[in-house]
Amino acid sequence: MPKVKTRKSVSKRFKVTKTGKVMHGHQYGSHKKLHKSKRRQRRQKEPAVMTGAFAKKIKLMLGVA
Repeated sequence: MPKVKTRKSVSKRFKVTKTGKVMHGHQYGSHKKLHKSKRRQRRQKEPAVMTGAFAKKIKLMLGVA
């Protein structure tokens, strides 16, 4: 059986924690900041947890699952 190659574009955008959660950054974080509230800008700095079937697909692309 051949090795599974990692999708490099996915590895740059998503990280998998030790417990298996898929983390991702928020979109639109560095664009038109004057129009966003300070609260929204602070929340967009923090990484978010991805759940569901899409997280499973991301793990397959990363070669984790």
